[in-house]
Amino acid sequence: MKKNNMPITNTLAKVFETVLSIPGMNDNVKIQLSMPRKNVLLLSKVIERGLNVKDDFETNDILDIAPKETLQQLTAISDELLNKAGLIEMNEKLKNFE
Repeated sequence: MKKNNMPITNTLAKVFETVLSIPGMNDNVKIQLSMPRKNVLLLSKVIERGLNVKDDFETNDILDIAPKETLQQLTAISDELLNKAGLIEMNEKLKNFE
């Protein structure tokens, strides 16, 4: 069920837009991760689920105002993590069970 939270959504959108426009927020940051494959798989699923949530129901968070390109970059990061961990095929097989 969708809730009509327009004032809250507008306020949150303004806050998120302000945070995202802070100088330096578009700067690239190099992050080195070292984690077990199980955590890579779980992180990939968290990213995937988070990006799909707004398709299911109305939310009031930063993903609602994020540019499409940014969301595509998050998907690419998830794919890159799976690729580096050698889990692409396993992830595809797990999707068949969903």
